[in-house]
Amino acid sequence: MNHELEPGTKLSHYRVESKIGAGGMGEVYLAWDTRLDRKVAIKFLHEELSQDIDKLNRFKQEAKAASALNHPNIMTVYEIGEVDGKNYIATEWIEGKTLRQSLSPKEPIALEMVFKVMVQVAEALAAAHQAGIIHRDIKPENIMIREDGYAKLLDFGLAKLTEQAAASASEEVTRIQINTTPGIVMGTVSYMSPEQARGRLVDPRSDLFSLGVILYELLANRRPFIGKTTSHELVAILEKTPAPIASSGYVVPADLETITMRLLEKDVELRYQTAREVVADLKALRKRLEFEAELERTSSPDAARETATRIFSPDTTPQNSAVNSIAVMPFVNMSSGEDGDYFSDGLAEELLNVLSKIRGFRVAARTSAFSFKGKQATITDIGEALNVASVLEGSIRTAGNRVRISVQLINVADGYHIWSETYDRTMDDIFAVQDDIAQSVVEELRARLLGEKPGADTIAMVEEEVAEAVKGRAANPEAQRLMLLGRYFLDRTNPDDARKAISFFREALDLDSEYALGWAELGRTHAVQAGKSWVPVDQGYADARRATERALELEPDLADGHAILGRIQAAYDWDLTGAMASYEKALELAPGSSLVLDGASILKFKLGHFDEALELSRRVLAQDPLSGAIWHNLGLMCHAAGLLAESEKAFRRALELSPQRQLTTAMLALVLLDQGRSDEAAAYAANEPDEVWRLWAEAIIFHETGLKEEADAALGTLKREFPDGNAYQIAEVCAMRGESDEAFTWLDRAIAERDPGVTHTKADPRFRPLNNDPRWPALLRQIGFDS
Repeated sequence: MNHELEPGTKLSHYRVESKIGAGGMGEVYLAWDTRLDRKVAIKFLHEELSQDIDKLNRFKQEAKAASALNHPNIMTVYEIGEVDGKNYIATEWIEGKTLRQSLSPKEPIALEMVFKVMVQVAEALAAAHQAGIIHRDIKPENIMIREDGYAKLLDFGLAKLTEQAAASASEEVTRIQINTTPGIVMGTVSYMSPEQARGRLVDPRSDLFSLGVILYELLANRRPFIGKTTSHELVAILEKTPAPIASSGYVVPADLETITMRLLEKDVELRYQTAREVVADLKALRKRLEFEAELERTSSPDAARETATRIFSPDTTPQNSAVNSIAVMPFVNMSSGEDGDYFSDGLAEELLNVLSKIRGFRVAARTSAFSFKGKQATITDIGEALNVASVLEGSIRTAGNRVRISVQLINVADGYHIWSETYDRTMDDIFAVQDDIAQSVVEELRARLLGEKPGADTIAMVEEEVAEAVKGRAANPEAQRLMLLGRYFLDRTNPDDARKAISFFREALDLDSEYALGWAELGRTHAVQAGKSWVPVDQGYADARRATERALELEPDLADGHAILGRIQAAYDWDLTGAMASYEKALELAPGSSLVLDGASILKFKLGHFDEALELSRRVLAQDPLSGAIWHNLGLMCHAAGLLAESEKAFRRALELSPQRQLTTAMLALVLLDQGRSDEAAAYAANEPDEVWRLWAEAIIFHETGLKEEADAALGTLKREFPDGNAYQIAEVCAMRGESDEAFTWLDRAIAERDPGVTHTKADPRFRPLNNDPRWPALLRQIGFDS
């Protein structure tokens, strides 16, 4: 097709609703079957491809192959047809996501889900193979997961009838078989079998190899064969043995890894011979693991009960810390003078950021790790507080252009050094030192995980991972130094130092105008200024956007850039869907970044996806357990989700870590109020250090406890003395009081002022009295929600 079909277009008895995708061969639309009153998916072949007899035959082959199959895990084909010269296939409409869309860039999917999906796909292949059909393009994009967890195998566009089936098939289908000749490589490279990659005739065991690639990817969160180019990837498929799954940082049952590696055997005779064998082994293993888990649970009910009720920080004993968990401590500044902290702290932070982008690693966040700076704490203390198995510490001494960096990686369990090194270099060589340290740490931790020294393939893979992780840094060492200095001042979080940070970032960019990370940090600083009203909101976010877009123009795969863009889209554009896409891209690139995880969790919360928000927030706490801000955010989410006891616990922990935090005490007061503890609530509200938040909390609490005069006085003071910048908070109080018209008036004012707080509206429990008001959906749409 040379143009898209408009919604409402009639094609035979189908009415086009919307376009849902496009591939190399065709475009796919959601349509309505007016004859049978049901949704269908219609794939049209591009008009120019319809003129190509081979591709037209492949298109028809998809329908013929799939329609010959009748299996609950295979997409049903209704018909193949032609309308006005347009060839199409009509299939069942599947509500759900592809397996690719279901995967998280941050961690593998749950083992239970791995078994569920793999068994269903293997059963689908068993049925297809029995019918004499080989799929030849098994990949996550061709597996749909329905909302109820049911898996469906799609797209038989590359399916090939086996010799046996072709012999008894129609003349037309046999001709299609003949046209699929040896020497033509068809399929998706990353999931090809070795024989398929060589262009040889394939049999059902080729599909099983592809199934093994998917299973490995689900367990290790990366594919078994990786290359910089398609050619390198093909060589890996043909010649390389996949690294053990443990090398990715994830531990899986040994028997499941055995099944995976047998599927990935390059010699077809050593591979599983039938999909039925795969189904049998997966089901048997799942049953055994479930039995062992049940046996363990019933033999230790107290432990099971404790696990079920522990929803906050993970176990804080080092014995339970994963081997691949690490804290990078602020390096000690051994240089004369007091202005070297920015460099020692900055280098440690750079290493922390690099390691957080390595898949399978859990790295303690900067907030928590750096909270030990200047304090007397043993390695055991640090390991217990941060729940890590190893600690990287070091010192830096500079003299002119010379720098000495001493680092050591220490095992928390026994205090012994795992690895140590001293580097005497010039400042011009600082990048090479940083990369050497990162590579050594990754290699050593993976060696401990595997119980053996890494081989040449693993070392090469680590080098590639580190090279990916440092994308976007400066080419000029002085620009890098200025960037570290800018970060140092930005972290002080006050208007004057933010302006200093901007000046240092601009100096760095004057030296290296293509410094992507420098542009991203400049964008982040402008966004901080705008979000805290240190500069006019419109100006601040416009400056932030320009700098961030420049960063992504220079380095499209810069995680920091995507995260900052998501922040701008959510806070200023109110494009929450776009913001979520930006955060998901950032998480794909930096799955261990606590800042990205936190931003994504807050956005999920704003969208009302509380379960996902809480899961992400708890993952942040696993990396940043000493951050009062993260505990505060968890308290907000639990409160909105109705988890009052958990919310109270989170807010109390936030206050332990940051006693003078604004808003936290007021929020704790409202949680106590919702629990029926009104006297405690009033006492906490009175202790809120910020006057606006104190009045806000008291106005709500006094109203709910029947103290009308006091409630009116608190709200009146808010309206009279603090209306600027607090329209959203005033609207919350009015909504709680049942004053809908007044609440909408103040919400309209907050929207007109472009108050970032309004993006909390949908999730905010204080606005629930407005949820049934006919004005509510339109207001949500103004802010960027569907309704």
